[in-house]
Amino acid sequence: MVNRTKVVAALAGTVLVLAACGTSGDSTSTTTASAPENAETVTVFAAASLKATFTELGTLFESAHPGTTVEFNFAGSSDLVAQLTQGAPADVFASADTANMDKAVAAGVVSGDPANFATNTLTIVTEPGNPKGITSFADLAGTGLSVVVCAPQVPCGNATTRIETATGLDITPVSEESSVTDVLGKVTSGQADAGLVYVTDAKGAGDKVTAVPFPESSDAVNTYPVALLEESQNPELSSKFLEYVTGDEARTVFAEAGFGAP
Repeated sequence: MVNRTKVVAALAGTVLVLAACGTSGDSTSTTTASAPENAETVTVFAAASLKATFTELGTLFESAHPGTTVEFNFAGSSDLVAQLTQGAPADVFASADTANMDKAVAAGVVSGDPANFATNTLTIVTEPGNPKGITSFADLAGTGLSVVVCAPQVPCGNATTRIETATGLDITPVSEESSVTDVLGKVTSGQADAGLVYVTDAKGAGDKVTAVPFPESSDAVNTYPVALLEESQNPELSSKFLEYVTGDEARTVFAEAGFGAP
């Protein structure tokens, strides 16, 4: 009788141990299933003028690809090319002009052919209400105005130079900035009477500035190309992001922001 009791107790203990093991296994399985699958990151180097639109497109892309994160580095296109040629890790590069994309291609950091996805033109921005009464591009070359522009190596600065050449006018700016967003900042903060920025930047600034369109801007239309990078750590997903940026849904986002078709 004593031995039978010991056997029953031993069997009961074994059942309890097995039940505990089974419970533990179920918990582990649940935890694993709830973890994001195929968590991946796409790192995008993009021109400063693309910040609003690309941030929106990044969010939409993440929603369509659960577990994906799109990280951005926004700066002047020439600065981005310098970073990439010096070894900065990234998957996709979007430039505000073809000249800087050509530099990236020549440096061997681009994989495949770049694809054009948008265009942009310059406009004059002033303080709200345009207190200086600026009405034309020629006014920027006059005296008594503090004007700020992009540096020549930056796409918006290169466009400014092309318009100066086409019109025979010479602007003497109080400063030359490394990105179009810096130009806009100088005007919105009251540090300059006027600046030359993209139509999209003026639209995005809303009532913080007054935009003054000028017909000569058509002499310098900037085309925006995007490309996969040679050292991409995730070329398959990055290619999908590139395809999305050049697709119909993205084109609608660009048009709403004021960009033109490529």
